[in-house]
Amino acid sequence: MLKKSNTSNYKHAWYALALTRILLGFVFLWAFLDKTFGLTFATAPEKAWLAGASPTTGFLKMGVNPDSPFAAFFNSLAGNPLVDWLFMLGLLGIGLALVLGVALRIAAAAGTVLLVMMWLALIPLENNPLIDDHIVYAAVLWVVAAGRREFSLAKWWTNVDVVKRNKWLW
Repeated sequence: MLKKSNTSNYKHAWYALALTRILLGFVFLWAFLDKTFGLTFATAPEKAWLAGASPTTGFLKMGVNPDSPFAAFFNSLAGNPLVDWLFMLGLLGIGLALVLGVALRIAAAAGTVLLVMMWLALIPLENNPLIDDHIVYAAVLWVVAAGRREFSLAKWWTNVDVVKRNKWLW
C-alpha cells in the first residue's frame, strides 16, 4: 500500500506531470513558430506572419464551423491586426510559461480563454457533443498550474520581487 502522507513517494507522477507541462508548452510554442516563420507544417512560408499574412485568418475564415452560433462573430475577427497580435502573443506566452514552469496560473487562464474560444468556433462538434481536445487541453493547463513545478525555473521565479508581492503571478 502506498503511503499517502508523503508526496515524495509520488515523485514519478510529478515528473510525468512536468513532462506533460513541457510537451503541452511545445504545442503552443510550435504553433507560434510555424505561424510566425511558415515552417511548412501547418503554415506555408508565403502565409507566415513575417511574410505579412494574418496568422488567424485561415482558421477564422475557413476553420470555423459554419453551423456554430458564433460563426459570424469569429469570421468578423479575421485579419484584424489586434486579434493577430493577441493570438500570437498568447501562443508565445503560454508556451514559454509552460516550458519554463513559471507564471502557470496566468498561462492556465490565458490558455483557457484561447482554447474555449476555439472550441466555441467549432461547436457543434463532429465527434462528441461537448468535449474535444481544446477542452481537454484547458483542463490539463489547470492541473499543471496546481501541481508541483519539477524541471522548471520556479525557484528563481518565486524569488523575483514582483512575484513575491503578487502570488497570482506564481
